[in-house]
Amino acid sequence: MTSTATHNTPGADGDRAAGGPTFEINIEGRVYDWHERTITPTQIRELGGLPADQPVIEINFQDNTERTLAEDEVVKVKPGHGFGKKIGFKRGDR
Repeated sequence: MTSTATHNTPGADGDRAAGGPTFEINIEGRVYDWHERTITPTQIRELGGLPADQPVIEINFQDNTERTLAEDEVVKVKPGHGFGKKIGFKRGDR
């Protein structure tokens, strides 16, 4: 997931960001707008149209490492720029 913040003001609920699209989530090379500070594997699958029976893998493009996300894991989405930490998600093999 590569995340870029365009406006990062907390909303009334403390989790949802205010002011429209805030983050860009990279799932298998396609970028999706995301309006919350966290994302779960279930939300990643729904956003990217990934099958529910496959694990979600986090990819750190900076050092090319991968790790499988736990089903109940909550990933904090952080604003960044092109020179910052780059992370992506893809479906896992079963």
